[in-house]
Amino acid sequence: MEGKSRFHDFKLPLSIMHAIADLKFEYAMPVQAEVLPHALEGKDATAEAQTGTGKSAAFLVGIFTRLLRNPIRGKRERGTPRALILAPTRELVIQIEKDGRGLARYTPLRIVSVFGGMDYKKQQEALAHRHVDVIAATPGRLIDFMGQKIINLKKVEILVLDEADRMLDMGFLPDIRRIIYATPHKDRRQTMFFSATLSPEILRLASQWTKDPVKIEIDPGHTASESVNQKVFIVTEDEKFILLYNLIHGEKLDRVIVFVNRRDTTRRLAHKCKEYGLNADILSGEVSQARRVKTLENFKNGKIKILVATDVAARGLHIEGISHVINYDLPQEPEHYVHRIGRTGRAGAEGISVSFADENSSFYIPAIEEVLGDSLACEYPDEAMMATLPKPRKIRVEPSKSKRRNSGGSSRRPSRNRRPPRRRSAPSSKKKPPVS
Repeated sequence: MEGKSRFHDFKLPLSIMHAIADLKFEYAMPVQAEVLPHALEGKDATAEAQTGTGKSAAFLVGIFTRLLRNPIRGKRERGTPRALILAPTRELVIQIEKDGRGLARYTPLRIVSVFGGMDYKKQQEALAHRHVDVIAATPGRLIDFMGQKIINLKKVEILVLDEADRMLDMGFLPDIRRIIYATPHKDRRQTMFFSATLSPEILRLASQWTKDPVKIEIDPGHTASESVNQKVFIVTEDEKFILLYNLIHGEKLDRVIVFVNRRDTTRRLAHKCKEYGLNADILSGEVSQARRVKTLENFKNGKIKILVATDVAARGLHIEGISHVINYDLPQEPEHYVHRIGRTGRAGAEGISVSFADENSSFYIPAIEEVLGDSLACEYPDEAMMATLPKPRKIRVEPSKSKRRNSGGSSRRPSRNRRPPRRRSAPSSKKKPPVS
């Protein structure tokens, strides 16, 4: 196709090309076409690119190609990676490992993910039993393993910081400094920064930790508007659920992410969906990691049709076949809009984004349009979309453990070991002596 780069043009190892063919990648996406030539030459780079633009493949293909072209002979020290990828969230680290395994399937290279919240022993064992070529990690768990001497970064040849802006937002800067200072000097490693925005702070850090980096900017608004059909409906707060139900039920949508701004809204909205027969579950920062993994797995295999989520799902979440993203609440930060709609229309596929603009959030639209570099067409929903809802069914809400422990009433079972109440002694019949 004219104007597009093919992966064949980069003269990649046959084992990598075999995996790329299996994954049905043919033409490089813009960030891949811009980053790969510099990455393959070993140059440092800073790249402004959103999630969903193919940046993981850009740095993974570059890493694997360099490691294959410069193999290490002889015995390898365990827990000593040749490449390190830092990312802010568990979901993104897990996704990077998955993408890495797909691209390295025909190579001897081994990638391991390291992240907090679960699988502590499993990750320890994965590092202890065999050598590792690439580690994808969140900063906290990585520092934990470094302190235990399970991981040693003294031989890192390639360092990637993915979503550097979010890592700074989450307060990871001290941890990132500690990790980078544990790797070889920037003159003896290749360093790549990927960030949704190349803010002055990001560029200042990049200047400290890179050597003559190539600066790459992929227009986020152009990328979003290319692959996602965006709609905005003007409604009132009270009409939002009516519209949501009729959209999902009327169009028989079966893989939808509904974004809201608050954790408590995820709970209320998912419960209301269930009352009206919509199969929904939640994903937010208050959900445990084990449950988040289970929820995402159920969403991927179709057991859950609707994922009600906060912006914890707006980055690093790659699930095939998400037809619609619905902004039940418009995001307060305009950049989050781009991250949200990037969950659909990925890897060149077409997707649909639907946003609800109510009396509380419609004034966010101009800032979103400025980020997109394009205007959003707003319209009122037609009568079919606002059809009267059916009668809801009652859904039993399980009380929390603390409430069950503290609840009173006659249903509470007496303890077998409870001591019987002390019986009061009868008043003595003996007369007291007179007071002298």
